[in-house]
Amino acid sequence: MLLPPLADLRATARVVSLPLHTRFRGIDVREALLLEGPEGWTEFSPFIEYDDPESAAWLAAAIEYGWQPSPPAVRDAVPVNATVPAVAAASVPGILARFDGCRTAKVKVAEAGQVLADDVARVRAVREAMGPEGRIRVDANGGWNLDEAEHAVHALAEFDLEYVEQPCATVAELAELRGRIRYMDIPVAADESVRKADDPLAVARAEAADLLVIKAQPLGGARRALSLVAEAGLPAVVSSALDTSVGLAMGVALAASLPDLDYDCGLGTASLLAADVAAAPLRPRGGILPVGRVTVDAALLDAHAASAERTRWWLDRLGRCHAVLAATS
Repeated sequence: MLLPPLADLRATARVVSLPLHTRFRGIDVREALLLEGPEGWTEFSPFIEYDDPESAAWLAAAIEYGWQPSPPAVRDAVPVNATVPAVAAASVPGILARFDGCRTAKVKVAEAGQVLADDVARVRAVREAMGPEGRIRVDANGGWNLDEAEHAVHALAEFDLEYVEQPCATVAELAELRGRIRYMDIPVAADESVRKADDPLAVARAEAADLLVIKAQPLGGARRALSLVAEAGLPAVVSSALDTSVGLAMGVALAASLPDLDYDCGLGTASLLAADVAAAPLRPRGGILPVGRVTVDAALLDAHAASAERTRWWLDRLGRCHAVLAATS
């Protein structure tokens, strides 16, 4: 990858702070740094707690998307799922209403401070709202130990799960759980065991998952993600990291270039944001997102600009991550 000079990146950098409709992943506001490259706007938005080496992969993805053409697309639209945060069951219909036409819902479970009964009530509410034809997947973000995960899968099986995503934290636990629940015919998906791993293919070699959840930014860009899927030989579902519409378009470009797309993608999360950087946010319509770059609205960049302090923090982070990439290129 040809690394642009840091000065070129800083010249167009804009930091935004976007409120969420509902608390998600422990945050109420999503911050992101946007850059404009020769190919258009791109996004650098690793979560605040990530260190510089991990965050550098996100910068590599941003540079790839802004400075290189996207991989050739094999489809012009991508089906996406609704995402249901760890809300009370009574809030589920209002959440789902923001995801127009989505036939699949990913439901967050194993939230800190909650119990399995909360998860069961939430998933039941999703099933009731979506009816028998709806598809439901649950995402534990590695929040259960092995025995907790097995117990939870049994408790949630009555809702006809499409798959359970990252039920446990480690590859060894995923492999053991997959063996324990094989008779239930509920697939196991790996997310953190891919995107946060030193060896993202370890989960495939260990036969610890039936499918991979891949994200363009954390994996260093669409091309690296495509290579990983090809090497793993497993089905993949493309998901987001609570990106702005710019970052979501990067994910859509990845999903559009996959040879096979067997699952609805987790790229509809602009519907969780109460504000965005595009006048026409990349939200699902009829359950799909179009393939193509997003036009950033200058007025929205101004309206949702982060504070001077937070902008300095992000620009400093940009510089450190640029140095990481320079040292390894």
